Amino acid sequence: MRLTCTVNGERHQADLDWEGESLLYVLRERLGLPGSKNACEQGECGSCSVLLDGVLVCACLVLAAQVEGAELITVEGLAPDDDTLDPVQQAYVDAGAVQCGFCTPGLIMATHDLLSRSPHPDDAEIREALAGNLCRCTGYEKIIDAVRLAAEAR
Repeated sequence: MRLTCTVNGERHQADLDWEGESLLYVLRERLGLPGSKNACEQGECGSCSVLLDGVLVCACLVLAAQVEGAELITVEGLAPDDDTLDPVQQAYVDAGAVQCGFCTPGLIMATHDLLSRSPHPDDAEIREALAGNLCRCTGYEKIIDAVRLAAEAR
């Protein structure tokens, strides 16, 4: 089966070995986009979050065959170029919200999604938006600081 979709503004095709391949697998292994992390494979941690036609989803729970003709944005697609970070990505760096980095792509995608819906979220909105993402290294305070900083930067 051949999959055709748009990822980060570019049209891609991938040959699937079987219809049960996850979107996460295709992004990482077939399209060479390792930003979305493979952690729980059960949609519990948020590390593989991407935007699918503008909706935040866990790529591990989406069958690749379901994204035929869809538009996807991964963490790699947020930055305007190879030398500049997206304001959300920069805010995570500036706030010191990155430790091991495994959860960071999903948190950045969740933050990007939140700020596109609510440009100036309060703390309750921030916590709700990030509730689907697990981080084992931080106490989440620097992550919440990063969201606040990103909101100010926008």
